[in-house]
Amino acid sequence: MVNLELYKVFYTVARCGSLTKAAEELYISQPAVSQAIKQLENQLGTPLFNRLHKGMELSAQGGALIIDDVVTALKLLEGAETRLLDLKENATGTLRIGASETIFQYVLSEKIVEYHKRYPNVKIELVSDVSPKIIELIKSNGCDVGFLNLPSAPDDGIVIQDSIFLLNDIFIAGEAFQELRGQKVSIWEIQKYPLLLMEAHTVARSSLEHYSKSHGVTLAPAVEVDSWGFMKRLVVDGMGIGCIPREYSMNKLTDGSLFEIELEPAMPARSVGLALRKNVNMTFSLRAFVNLFQRK
Repeated sequence: MVNLELYKVFYTVARCGSLTKAAEELYISQPAVSQAIKQLENQLGTPLFNRLHKGMELSAQGGALIIDDVVTALKLLEGAETRLLDLKENATGTLRIGASETIFQYVLSEKIVEYHKRYPNVKIELVSDVSPKIIELIKSNGCDVGFLNLPSAPDDGIVIQDSIFLLNDIFIAGEAFQELRGQKVSIWEIQKYPLLLMEAHTVARSSLEHYSKSHGVTLAPAVEVDSWGFMKRLVVDGMGIGCIPREYSMNKLTDGSLFEIELEPAMPARSVGLALRKNVNMTFSLRAFVNLFQRK
């Protein structure tokens, strides 16, 4: 098997005419350069250099016979690498991203902007829907990558590649419920208040119900909503207490229009996961986007 590194060392020594200079250029030790040349000579069965007091020169029956071919081969490889790098810098095509409106707003917006700056020639299509619909779109090739609220029921048609964002569900209240500010409250006490909850069969609602039932409580919402933004507005207006990921309510918590109720014990964290179609052959454009979410 051809060892390209040995030929790179051979070429560098031939160009520099010196083991020492070649070692400096390759950022390796002089003995390592000398060993590489010896290894290549053993493989080819002939001396490649004449060792002179002033340095190294190609041998007439060895190095001089192959140097042109080696230079040509290395240039071809360099050209291949350059073409791949150019492809990365000029990625084209369409990338279809599926997620809920909330995930787009709070989780993906910065990554999408970053991706567009790196690869401006890629057309980005945003497909907004709830997680179960996004799963079906991934499976039917309706989108290339999806972001789901976890946990999600197992599905043989998709692969959850990674959990990319943590969500911490909390109860929030406004001025109408000031008596709860700074208080430690149990789910038993929370159930006595009017509750604004996400619609049934959503991941958020299922996670809350799993938590409450584990403490012997069945929650009955006063109002069911279909968006976090609407929930926050109703809570600010005093219609009840909401349950929402802290990460989705930071603006209202920061400006003081809402406050977090300290639930004891706290609800377990859940997350947003990156999902792909099973056995998908990723294009460069898709792989580059997925790589933005790799943990450092």
